Amino acid sequence: MRGFIVDLWDNEVVPTLTEYIRIPNKSPSFEPDWDKLGHMDRAVDLFVGWASAKLQDLPGATLSVERLPGRTPLIFIDVPGASNDTVLLYGHLDKQPEMTGWAEGKGPWVPVLEGDKLYGRGGADDGYAMFGALTALLALKREGARHARAVIVIEASEESGSPDLPFYMDALAERIGDVSLVVCLDSGCGDYERLWLTTSLRGMLGGVLRVDVLDEGVHSGDASGVVPSSFRILRQLLARLEDIETGAIAGAAFNTEIPPARIAQARVAAQALGDEVYAKFPFVSGMQPATSDLAELVLNRTWRPALSITGFAGAPAPRDAGNVLRPFTEAKLSLRVPPTADAKAASAALKALLERDPPYGARVSYEPEKAGAGWNAPAVAPWLEVALEDASRVAWGKPMAMMGEGGSIPFMGMLGEKFPKAQFVVTGVLGPASNAHGPNEFLHIPTGKRVTETVARVLLAHAAR
Repeated sequence: MRGFIVDLWDNEVVPTLTEYIRIPNKSPSFEPDWDKLGHMDRAVDLFVGWASAKLQDLPGATLSVERLPGRTPLIFIDVPGASNDTVLLYGHLDKQPEMTGWAEGKGPWVPVLEGDKLYGRGGADDGYAMFGALTALLALKREGARHARAVIVIEASEESGSPDLPFYMDALAERIGDVSLVVCLDSGCGDYERLWLTTSLRGMLGGVLRVDVLDEGVHSGDASGVVPSSFRILRQLLARLEDIETGAIAGAAFNTEIPPARIAQARVAAQALGDEVYAKFPFVSGMQPATSDLAELVLNRTWRPALSITGFAGAPAPRDAGNVLRPFTEAKLSLRVPPTADAKAASAALKALLERDPPYGARVSYEPEKAGAGWNAPAVAPWLEVALEDASRVAWGKPMAMMGEGGSIPFMGMLGEKFPKAQFVVTGVLGPASNAHGPNEFLHIPTGKRVTETVARVLLAHAAR
């Protein structure tokens, strides 16, 4: 079975993903004209072309491209099995924007294969998911092994927070049926040496904070000391939320108690990873992580709230800046919140916190974006834990590890509510230096192959449980 998976990846999956990387099919939040440009349709056609050819080896399997008015498309694949006990496998094909800083010869839409790494936007996040899921099913079919009915859902708005997916889930509810196992291949891995099961995902909320102090810029020598700086006021407002010395986020709306089991798993993960907990990031020379306690770093990344400023407006580039007191400062805020926090309530609390009592009477506005809920996995069933441990030891040669992820997959919270009795396998290929959303993103091909084998083994165990 492994030989089949490896051959299919080498001969078909990697070449097809190489073509996929060339397509700049940015998510709707980053490309409002996605439907006119046609890049999303090109990506869908590429996926459908490959999958349709493979479905000929899976008797009774069907594929459709669902298109609700005004929504991004969704690929729906239905593969019959030995029982109607349904497994839902999830992935997405939309991408993050370009980002600067790519190494020479590389780029977001320039696929580069270097050894075991395929560079370019979207291969690891999350283009490989459909190919991995179908390859696992094809491998089982080739071996004559049993598996339950499998439904593969590939959406096209995940990087925008999956705004279109709930509408498709409602429209396809009868066709999907009751789901007992969800497999999501859009997550990360602590290293490339073992299987990593994602146990939680932080929620995310954010928006644009703007501070206006003048109708137009004025000479800084004339106004400074009289007109408070919009940037200083913005700093004051952010200090209501974030401790400037530690980065700790204040407020009950943004904090929750960490379950003891997750603390224990963080300690095990920290021991397995060692310094890779932080060394995977491209620190500048002399820079240190937030703390030297590795387990605390894992918990900071997976359970505690944290603020990032991801965009900035109202200021010229330094080389273009004159002696002018600027009329406004605008910042894009990204606040990660604990998996069990109420993201909508936290978003409302953040708006109230920032807009309350503006310093000096400045014009302060905070426009929130849609808040994304986090997710905390249910307890792993004994059969699934055995299957995952077996898959890790056989495919990687090491025991499995469990850890939360700092990012968000909006789909998971929704699925957790829709299928409360389902088991979840959330894993992925985004390991050290893979740099999803940033420059030099890559897919670690051996991990993609091993994740595919893991999916096959889990489907086999699911059918036999």
